[in-house]
Formats: sequence, C-alpha cells, structure tokens
Amino acid sequence: MPQQPARGTRLFTVTADTLVAVDFGPRTKGRPPGPYGRLFARPGTRAFTLANLLARLPMGMFSVSAVVMIAGTRGSYALAGAVTATGLAATALVAPWTARLVDRYGQARVAVPATLVAALGSLALLLCVRHDAPAWTLFAAYAATATTPNTGGMSRARWAHLLDGDPDALHAANSFEQAADELCFMLGPVLAAFLCGAFFPEAGTLVGVVLLVTGVLAFAAQRSTEPPPSGRTTTGATTTTPPAPSPLRSPGMPPLLAVCLALGAVFGSTEVVTIAFADAQGHRTAAGVVLALQAGGSCAAGLLYGRVRFAGPAEDRYPWCVAAMTALLVLPLLAASLTGSLLLLSAALLVAGMATAPTMITNMTLVQRRTPDGRLNEGMTLAVTALLGGIACGSAAGGWVVEHLTPTAGYGVPVTAAAVALLVALARQGVRTAAA
Repeated sequence: MPQQPARGTRLFTVTADTLVAVDFGPRTKGRPPGPYGRLFARPGTRAFTLANLLARLPMGMFSVSAVVMIAGTRGSYALAGAVTATGLAATALVAPWTARLVDRYGQARVAVPATLVAALGSLALLLCVRHDAPAWTLFAAYAATATTPNTGGMSRARWAHLLDGDPDALHAANSFEQAADELCFMLGPVLAAFLCGAFFPEAGTLVGVVLLVTGVLAFAAQRSTEPPPSGRTTTGATTTTPPAPSPLRSPGMPPLLAVCLALGAVFGSTEVVTIAFADAQGHRTAAGVVLALQAGGSCAAGLLYGRVRFAGPAEDRYPWCVAAMTALLVLPLLAASLTGSLLLLSAALLVAGMATAPTMITNMTLVQRRTPDGRLNEGMTLAVTALLGGIACGSAAGGWVVEHLTPTAGYGVPVTAAAVALLVALARQGVRTAAA
C-alpha cells in the first residue's frame, strides 16, 4: 500500500508540456484574530457571555407572553396592555435602585435574590391568570417582576472592568453587547409566540422564568470576571473613598438620557404601527417577521460596526449616527405611503434598522464614560429606563395616530421622535464645542 506524502512536502510531475507542482503543506495561515476573537480569548469571557445571553433572552419574551396569556384567557387586550404597562412603569422606578445595589454590593450578591423575586412575580401572574383571580392581582404580580436586574448592563460592566484602558476593545465589546440585545429582542417574541400557541398560553412565561433564573445563576457563578463592589478593592479590603455622585449629576448625562427617551419612542411607535399596518393589509401574523427583519439589520450592522476602528472620539460621530438613523427612518414612511406593500416595507425596515445599533453603541459608550466609577450599572440602567419610558410614550403616540388617522401616517411618529433625538444630540454637541 503506497505511503502518504509527509506534511509540508512538494511533489513535481510533468503532464505533456506542463509542469505540475503539488503542495501537501497546510492550507491555513496564521491570521491574527479579529476584535471579537481577541475579546473572547480572555479567560472567563465566554462563560459569562453565554450565561448572560441565556438570562437576557427572556427579556424579549415576558411582555409578549403576558399579553397572549392574559388576552387569551380573559379576552381583553385592554387589560393585557394595562398590566404590561404597569410592569413597565414599575421597572422604570425600581431598576435604577436595583442597579445601585448591584454596584454597591456586587452582582452575585444582589442579582440572584432580585431575580428570584422577579421569578416569583411571574409565577404568581401565571397562577392568577390560570385560576381566574381578580384583575387587581394581575397588576400586583406583574409589578413584582420589576426587580429583574439589568443583565445587559451587568455584562457591559464586566467588559468595562476587564478592558480598562483599552478603548478599541471596549468599542468591540459594546458592539457585541448591542448586537446581542438585538438578537434577544428579535428571537424572544418569536419564541414566546410559538410556545404560547403550540402548547398552552402560560408556556411562554414558564419557559422565560426557567431561562432567566438558570442564566442569572450561571452568570453569578462566574466570580473571576465580576467587577468588585464600589467601596472595595479587588482584594476585598474596605476603602475610605467617599461614594461617587449620582450619574444623573454627571456633566453631559442628561442630554444622553434625553436621546435615549426619544430613541425609545422610535422603537415603541415602530412596533405598534407595524403591527397595525400588517393587520390592515390582512397579514397581522407577519408583523413579527417584519419587526424581526428590522432587528436583524441592526444586529448585523452592530457586529460590523464593532470591527471598525475610528480615529476620532465617539462624541464627534454621535450626531452623525443619530442623523443617519433619522434619514433611514424616512424609508418605511415612503414605502408605506407610496406603495402600501408589506414586502417593500419589510425591506425598508431592514435598511432602517442598520442605523439603530451604531447609534445605541455610541450612546452606551458615552454613557459609560460619563458615569462615575463604581456606579456603572446604575448609569447604564438609567439609560435603559429612559428607553423603556420612551417605548411606552412611543407606543401610546403610535397607537393614537393609527386609531385617529391611518397606519401609514403612523410611520411619521418614529421619524419625528428620531428628529427630536437629533436636535438634542446637535444641541449637546454645540454645548460641548462652546465649552472647548
């Protein structure tokens, strides 16, 4: 039996008048790892990222599951919407306090009990719906879920702790985290709708609770990458450093939160208007797929954005990102008003979504830089709270326009909200330039 040539050897032969060379050496060359490869080459990063993704996926499941579960058993979308709105308002009030405790006492020490309280709230909601409890119990149970910790913020805090002093690596980490947010909010509603429809109305909430608790427990177990609590050093010794001021008092933070509020209105109004537009076209079930395309475009753009190295500071490109988002949001308005085609609207939302992740990545980068040391979770949770408040306002505004005008006109709401965000960003840039 003939022996195989050794690796790295070359054989030569002649065919007619042609010299043929055969190289048996390895075909792969040692390419340097990309920005994401360098990120996850650090010890412990893959473990805490996978656990955090598992805990973050239910964030896109709970509201959809609650609406389907309540509306399916009580026959009232108004009640379902009111319950979820109450939970959203409670989260806006409680989340910053939970984040402050996380910064002060540590992620594992606070996130685990806070998650268990939120899980009990979700299970209580499930039981109240299942056993036809009075309507007020639904509001009380869902309000208890407001203690759910900001899992995305905790993951970003770990990256900031591990990548201290490396702005390029932190840019890649923020880009990955934003893409992960988009992926979870793209897959979460689809998974929730499937579980509630294929099995029983409570299935989405039940699976979401299991994923959340499992993910947070696994995330908290990764102690080697956890940032030290404020007031303590990495060795555990207590320091006498006075507590850092509130992130709300940091210079430049209020305008960033105002932009988050306006961007949240973009997201909330787009969701409501798209559902109404698809329903008017007789394809209401396709609304989830259309919105998933928008999130998919944002996810892809976010990963690409993280691979780019920018020479200038994030402050300079921030208004350009918001301006690009505002301009691209005109495309869905044109597609809906000029064609009325759901297919063209889907393509327009896909393209429009490509400006979302770069804008949010830059925003979160600036929020991190403006947040005092030791209060990073609180600062990022304030940004998320502003987004949630904007989503609630945008949903209400989009619903009002749809009901009193047309679904097509409703696409003017996200354009208007994005324009407001642009004006705030430009005003912030002007103040910064004048101060310089």
